[in-house]
Amino acid sequence: MFAIPISYNVRNLRARPASTLMTALGIAAPVAVLMVLLGLVEGLQTSLAATGNPAQVLVMRKGATSELTSTLSRNHFQQIRFTPGIAKTAKGEPMASLEVVTVIMLQNETMPDGINITLRGLLPVGFEMREGVKLVEGAMFHPGSREVIVGRGIANRYPMTRIGNTLHFGRGDWTVVGVFDAGRSAANSEVFADLDQVASEYNRVEEQSSALLRVADVAQVPALIKSLETDKRFQVKPVTEVDYYAEQTKSAKPIKFMGYFISFIMAIGASFAAMNTMYAATSRRLAEIGTLRAIGFSQFDVLASFVFESLLLSGIGGLMGCVVAFAFNGVETGIGSFVTFSEITFGFHVGPATLATGLVFSVLMGFFGGFFPARSAARINIVNALRPH
Repeated sequence: MFAIPISYNVRNLRARPASTLMTALGIAAPVAVLMVLLGLVEGLQTSLAATGNPAQVLVMRKGATSELTSTLSRNHFQQIRFTPGIAKTAKGEPMASLEVVTVIMLQNETMPDGINITLRGLLPVGFEMREGVKLVEGAMFHPGSREVIVGRGIANRYPMTRIGNTLHFGRGDWTVVGVFDAGRSAANSEVFADLDQVASEYNRVEEQSSALLRVADVAQVPALIKSLETDKRFQVKPVTEVDYYAEQTKSAKPIKFMGYFISFIMAIGASFAAMNTMYAATSRRLAEIGTLRAIGFSQFDVLASFVFESLLLSGIGGLMGCVVAFAFNGVETGIGSFVTFSEITFGFHVGPATLATGLVFSVLMGFFGGFFPARSAARINIVNALRPH
């Protein structure tokens, strides 16, 4: 592929281990930063994308941007739940869950500033409709009691939310009786409790937040949405559950921009480091370059060889950055949502696309950092290069 053997470039990198390692580390740093931040974004997007069932419709007040800012009366819910097309439970009841959503603050001696968590009051059928949510520890809360179950993501991050502990919110204390696992979905960041108890606690007996409906046939979803939208009695905004959570991925855009911006600034420094390394290599290898030109290798051959050497160096740095970033894969963290004003718990997800982005990023740094020194090497006068220095 190259006129000058690749083994020549490998030996040159091995001949100067210190500068090779330092330059590779300089390239690895921005690659790792970029991939960690992209892994953060991908983890958040994957969590929200994994939430929702395409056969389920979320009904909110018209004009509401989230369940938190929505209201829905019990009277309207009783009418909506019997809309044609809604699926039935094994007992023949409509698969419709009236729910109240609010934000609570959890505080203890280790978190004096507290953390906002989503509290969801729901009916038993609401838990049943969330098929990906499974109780993995403890027991289900009892209707009419001050008991809650918490998502696995919260329980893992905050010891105060584990079974047997007491949480204080609303007008009193609530006991944690169970932990549920919602996979990678956003429900792992929520606390579930009995609808009537939560509604009473926050003086919302008549006005709840939203309703979740299960449609018997996915093909009927558009018809149900249109039916509810055009019904003047309700003044509601029905959206598929999948679309509702997909809309929340917009909160990841600032993080993604920050990742690219920081990595770009660091990449400039890394490219200059690679450039300095290659310029230094050029100055030390004038006789070699002159000999290569004297035995018949063209300027392009020398240019291609030095560019490849820089790419090889950046590839090493890129792989090092991938190793660092991959160490974060699966690590759980949380981020505040501008939609729900509460924390969303999720895991870093460094997937193939993120790894590929990091490697391409390192190769670009290597190319731009190596091209100009390579061009300089290719243009060296043969006679001057072979003179004793």
